[in-house]
Amino acid sequence: MTAFVALIRGIGPGDPRKSNESLRGVLEELGFTGVKSVISSGNVIFESDSDNDSDVDALGNRIEAAWPELRGFTALTVVRSAEQIAHLLEQRPFGDVEHGKASYQFVTFFKQPLAAPPEPPADFPVAVNRIVDGALCNQVDTTSTGGPEVMKWLDKTFKKQTTSRTPLTLARILKKMEG
Repeated sequence: MTAFVALIRGIGPGDPRKSNESLRGVLEELGFTGVKSVISSGNVIFESDSDNDSDVDALGNRIEAAWPELRGFTALTVVRSAEQIAHLLEQRPFGDVEHGKASYQFVTFFKQPLAAPPEPPADFPVAVNRIVDGALCNQVDTTSTGGPEVMKWLDKTFKKQTTSRTPLTLARILKKMEG
């Protein structure tokens, strides 16, 4: 069995259809095993008999198609294996800089890997803007622009076909996948 994580866009507390229990229930209904949640923002770990990373698109599409059918909502779903998450983190896209307000770091995932980073607006203090394993890695000084402004830019640029996580969240996900 291979460990994967479903990174689900737009999940937060307040909607019972999107609770951790409900999200896990969908993956269990689809026949996946070892289903676990990591924080309440749409990170669901599961195991599948798929044995290679090339199946992540098919797994993501299968899970994404189940949301409206089984829970009545739509949500972009990107799947990555534990190996893919580990490799991305091993690349250290932010170097030795610690995550904080002046160096807010996030990794944006796409259904289809991105080939080149988009050019951010000139008024965004983006210190890192590069692609690592098909994901966009940004580091922004949120003390001057605020994180939401950057997310609005990404949503407009990519028409909400993304989902983002901090490297700290990705490390928590990986730890739970390996544990």
